[in-house]
Amino acid sequence: MFGLRVPEELGGLGLGMLASATFAEALGTSTYGGFEATVLVHTDMALPHLLNSGTPEQLERWLPPVLAGETILAIGVTEPDAGSDVAGLRTTAVRDGDGWRINGRKTFITNAVYGDLVIVAARTDANERYGISMFLVPTDTPGFAVASKLDKHGWLCSDTAELTLDDVWVDNHQLLGTEHRGFHETMRNFQEERMVLIGMAVGASQTALDLTTAYCSERKAFGGHLSDLGAIRQRLAMRQAEVDAVRASMYHAAWMGDSGQDNVRAMSGLKAFGAEVANRVMYDCLQFHGGMGYMRESTIERMTRDARILPIGGGATEVLLEEVAKRSFN
Repeated sequence: MFGLRVPEELGGLGLGMLASATFAEALGTSTYGGFEATVLVHTDMALPHLLNSGTPEQLERWLPPVLAGETILAIGVTEPDAGSDVAGLRTTAVRDGDGWRINGRKTFITNAVYGDLVIVAARTDANERYGISMFLVPTDTPGFAVASKLDKHGWLCSDTAELTLDDVWVDNHQLLGTEHRGFHETMRNFQEERMVLIGMAVGASQTALDLTTAYCSERKAFGGHLSDLGAIRQRLAMRQAEVDAVRASMYHAAWMGDSGQDNVRAMSGLKAFGAEVANRVMYDCLQFHGGMGYMRESTIERMTRDARILPIGGGATEVLLEEVAKRSFN
């Protein structure tokens, strides 16, 4: 499954965005958002950078263990002062002999603690806002360290960390892609990130609705079952309609991408809307589980916490709505 999007000549299946959407939705049914994030950061957030920009030598060196799951990937872009504003990052990479010397901090990095290879974005042109390059940095490189494993609201079964890079030296062969073009290469994969996050949201939302429908059908109350109450039946019906709409929009936006069409507006709007829908679903599903829904032992309690990151990660809702607006108001 790690090779769904990898070209056949490189050992993968050579499929497109529709395959990633399907995979993400299936993972989303696990009820463990941290597990889903661990996998999708590897396959659809970090790996595309290697595939899109890697030299034949880099692909030969890194791709086999990545596909085998022996080398787990992370993407090191976000910093304490730069998240959605990628061009604002402060980590620097300065030429030093036959390589580069990297200094800086990264935060909210998934797979950082137990991962093996981080694709690090660093500023290589101090005079150009978009003068950023990408580097392949193994986690055992001297000077690379996990400063702290972060204690999160949700996604508790994934490792998320703050990283420090203190005079980390990498040779020229670890430059990924074209020097100073890392910003544009990062932007190239944003639609993919947004799509798989919504795939997770769709799978999780459908599972939450299924769990809640079953619970309400069994839970006795007021001389019958919760499912006999019109307020509950209709609220769940509306949430199901919204999830169906998000799912259809996701596959349409993926089809646009596979067809070579510009899907930035469609995918940005989908991410903004779909993440909000997922949180409305979880809110109602926890509500209809009553007191049990508030208990840490319940599946829906965990899923509700896990869903809260969706309007934040992979582009905050407000940023994505601006992407839609920019393409709507010329």
